[in-house]
Amino acid sequence: MPIEVKLCGLNTPEAMDAAVAAGADMIGLNFYPPSPRAVTTEEGARLAQRAGGRVRKAGLLVNPDDELLIRVTQSVPLDLLQLHGALPPERVAEIRARFGLPVMLALPIAREEDFEAVAPFEPVADRFLFDAKPPKTMKDALPGGNAVSFDWQLLAGRSFRRPWMLAGGLTTDNVAQAVEISGAKAVDTASGVEEAPGKKSVEKIKAFVAAARAL
Repeated sequence: MPIEVKLCGLNTPEAMDAAVAAGADMIGLNFYPPSPRAVTTEEGARLAQRAGGRVRKAGLLVNPDDELLIRVTQSVPLDLLQLHGALPPERVAEIRARFGLPVMLALPIAREEDFEAVAPFEPVADRFLFDAKPPKTMKDALPGGNAVSFDWQLLAGRSFRRPWMLAGGLTTDNVAQAVEISGAKAVDTASGVEEAPGKKSVEKIKAFVAAARAL
């Protein structure tokens, strides 16, 4: 079964076209303004419409309130909500029920104990995104897309009630090793296909998707 590939933080027509042409399964539109990859709802709508039905579209939101969720979901044709931040299970369940979209919950991982956070969310999330927890010393760390990896061995042999996706510092050069060690069936990258923060490389997009597809 082929590895599922998601490219996150696409913010230009060129990057979107490259992701679709390369055969990505899913793309992420970032609606978190502090991120260099962030798009407005208007920009996100145009990019989503450009992709059409050729790829699934996730909307990345950090601790979103209902006002933001309404604005994004009414403007942008999304297939999935990707939630980051300090959201309790009750809030995740509420968002999922009210907005009628599957939810992928991002959980930051740095050590084995971090997986204890999974169980309370298994009844309310449709899938998980395991991303690297940024070091406490990292200045201006984002909820994701920090080009930081965690120890993939922490995932080896683990099973969950929901499907999961691996993120955190994945590049063309290390995605094969990451999949082999972790057992991931799906991978996500943002910084790994960039020339600079927020600036996607068409060539790196093509290379990453090809590398993941070869596994």
